[in-house]
This record gives sequence, C-alpha cells and structure tokens, in this order.
Amino acid sequence: MPATLGTPAPDADGKLTEKLAGASLANQDALAASKNGNGNDAAADDDDDDDAEDGEDGDAAAGGDGAAKKKKKKGKKSGAAKKKAKALKEKQANGIGLTQTSPEPTLGLSKIWPSGDYPEGENCPYDEEKFTDDTRSRRTPEELRERERLAQEGEGNSFSHIRKAAEVHRQVRKYARGAIQPGMSMTEIANLIEDKVRLLSEHDPENPFKAGMGFPTGLSLNECAAHYTPNAGDKRILQKSDVLKVDIGVQCNGRICDSAFTLNFEPTHDPLLEAVKAATAEGVKQAGIDSILGEIGASIQEVMESHEYDYNGKTHQVKCVQNLNGHNIQHYSIHGDKSVPIVAMPNLKTRMEEGEYFAIETFGSTGKGYVVDSGDCSHYARSKHVSANPTLRVASARPLLHAINKNFGTLPFCRRYLDRVGEKNYLLGLKHLVSQGIVQDYPPLSDIAGVGAYTAQFEHTILLKPTGKEIVSKGEDY
Repeated sequence: MPATLGTPAPDADGKLTEKLAGASLANQDALAASKNGNGNDAAADDDDDDDAEDGEDGDAAAGGDGAAKKKKKKGKKSGAAKKKAKALKEKQANGIGLTQTSPEPTLGLSKIWPSGDYPEGENCPYDEEKFTDDTRSRRTPEELRERERLAQEGEGNSFSHIRKAAEVHRQVRKYARGAIQPGMSMTEIANLIEDKVRLLSEHDPENPFKAGMGFPTGLSLNECAAHYTPNAGDKRILQKSDVLKVDIGVQCNGRICDSAFTLNFEPTHDPLLEAVKAATAEGVKQAGIDSILGEIGASIQEVMESHEYDYNGKTHQVKCVQNLNGHNIQHYSIHGDKSVPIVAMPNLKTRMEEGEYFAIETFGSTGKGYVVDSGDCSHYARSKHVSANPTLRVASARPLLHAINKNFGTLPFCRRYLDRVGEKNYLLGLKHLVSQGIVQDYPPLSDIAGVGAYTAQFEHTILLKPTGKEIVSKGEDY
C-alpha cells in the first residue's frame, strides 16, 4: 500500500528535515454472484433435473419400446445430474461450498467457504533469541493456543476477517496478473481490480464498512513509486516498456490486507524486481515479536543494495527508497503508529509486539533512492480525530464530509470513489477540507531523479500471533 515516508531529507542548509506521509485506501460496492462452477445457480440445476424427468415421462407415454429406451437413456443422465446436485447440497450443509470459477473468479468467498473458515497464510515460527521476556519461550503450546483464542474475542478481532481479505487479494491478483496487458488504460486496470475486489469480498453499498476496498489501487509507473491511481479523465496507457507497481488493499470488517507486486513486460528490469522481492522476503523473515524495527531496516538494506544490473550501457546499483517504509495496520486504519524502515536506523529501538499486524514493504530504485511529491493528487484520507461539528467556510465542504464519513470513514479514498458514490463539483470542498486538516492529501511520490529512473515494490501483510508469525497474504506467486 502507499507507504509511510519517515526518513529525513537534506534541505537547502544541509540540515535534515523530517517528512512523514502515508496513505491508505478505500471501500466500495458490487454484490457477489451466487453461481456454481458452470455459471448456473445450484437451485436452477435442481429445476433442470426435475424438468428433464418430466420430459422423460412424456416420451415414455407416447412411444413403446423406443420411448422406453429413450427414457432409460435419459434417466441415466438425469440420475447423474441429480446425484451431483444432492452431493452439492450435502457439501454446503457441512460447510463446504462451491468451487471458484476459472480463469476469471466470479463467486463471493462466502459461497466457497460458507463456514467462514478461510485459508490461513504461511505460518512461521519466531526467532526466540529475540524475545525480551524469557518466560515467553517457556510457555506451552496449549498456553499459546489459549492466548490466541482470547486474542480473537470481541467484535472485529477474529483472524477469519484478515484471512478472508487475504484470500480475496490472492484471487484478484492472480486474475489481474494475467489480465493486465500493455495497451490498457490505467483506468481500465484500476476498474478491473477494484470491481473484482468488491465482487469477491461481497461489498454491500448499504453497509460499506463490512467489506470492500481497503484503499484505492496503486498503479504507480516507472519513476513514480507510490500513491498514483488514475483520476477521472486520465488517458494514460500502459506501455510495454513500463514498470508497474500494483498495490491492492482489501478490508473485511476493518481488517486490511495490504500487499503489492510489480509487473514488467520486457526482461530489462527483471533484476530490479528480483532485488526488491528478495529484500521484502528478508524483511518478513526478520519480523516477529520483539524484533527491533531499526534492525529490520538494516537487514533489508543489506539485501537490496547487494544487487546491481546493466541496462542502456550502464551498471545500476539498486538503491532502497530511503523515505518509504512499511508500517503497522490498525482497525480501519491502514497506517498505525509504527513505521518499518527499509534502511538502517540504529537509533530506532521500537519493537514489534504480539497481536500487531504489519505491512512489510520495500521499494528499490535505479535513481537517487529518495521520493518527492509529483503530479496531480488522487489519494486522500479523513483524519482519525475530527470534531462532530467542525467549522467550515466553504458551503460544499460539509455535505462532502458527510459523504466521506458515510462511505469511507478513516479508510483512504480517491476522486474516482467520490464520483462513484455520486458526488459532483466537490473539488473546492475537498481542497477546503484538506486546508483545515480534516482530510489529508497524498500526492504521487516519485524518485527525485525523475524520468529515466525505475522503481519496484513488493509487500506482504503479516500477523504476529501468540503461536507464530502468519504471512497472511502469501501466495503461490510471491
């Protein structure tokens, strides 16, 4: 997801200026289809079986031995169909659902896992040498499982929420990786991804906070590392030579899965992608209960900057984008109060803690390894602490704030999302909300080297359970 900016940049006086940006991203609609793998409702299949049986009876009455043979032949087919329908009903009664359609997923996940027992991510043991509490390593597996059960008590705390969000993410990105091709507009790509997220997560526009987009889909290109998604009227077309970061957020009951990958369509920048993927894997490996955030950054930097490659007759060392970071994720809030650097920060002694969710993301660049604001803003998020009746001097700002509260809350959103919920002529009101600190704007972030630099991103969401670290967004692709 759009990452937190947290490392200082030199100003004109050679001093370091602290800059923090972050972004998060939003919610929407599209109800899940309730169809089986053949594209037909299971109930319709039953009706078809009954119709076929009626038709066979008519044939038998009409026509002697030939009709009887015909009935017998049809009866076998009808019996097989009825047996299949009966087996399907038994599966659903036992909490076993339908099979997802392929290659394009069209079923909401509750149709596939009606019991709500969604697939777990990859579970990994902790490095117990990092534990500061020596009693932790002496706890029995039974005690840890009980702590895990207790951790899931209360509204919105069940691990099934983040696991559903992660499974939506896996299925959508699998489809998107095959569907995204040069020649598509950025708006087409964003709609393709977001429509699938809403469909599979079973987003309800009447209850927008239950499930849907966790933030606007990031589709940053080339030197742009984060926070770009197309606004209405954006005509940019994906080119074969582009390096595209695809950052998707999915939320279920406020638990946000934040995971990103990079696509390229020519082999030129494959080494850049491999460097960033390896650096993210190292960050995930080092993360865990009591892990020190500054040390994780040092490990990531060591892996990332060990890579270099040649293109256009020049050798490029892959640099960490030093002012983009990972972060913890809170309920309905994509960025919490902790940042995970991707460069060494010896003075950052903050530790990860049991029960926290983190987005471990890394960015590599062939440019300067430092990003700045660039281009038209598309990403916004309402501040967490806003008074019930703020003073607003622009007439359009108040109804716009009402629409933001109703549809997004503290989840990030973009201009396309405002268009989607029916808002019009909102730019002046939006600008006023930003000026009052009620809404934060997050412009695109590009390497200061500008055009000619290339950036890549990979990211996973992890959950620090009592029993171990779960990489909830882990899939077959990365």
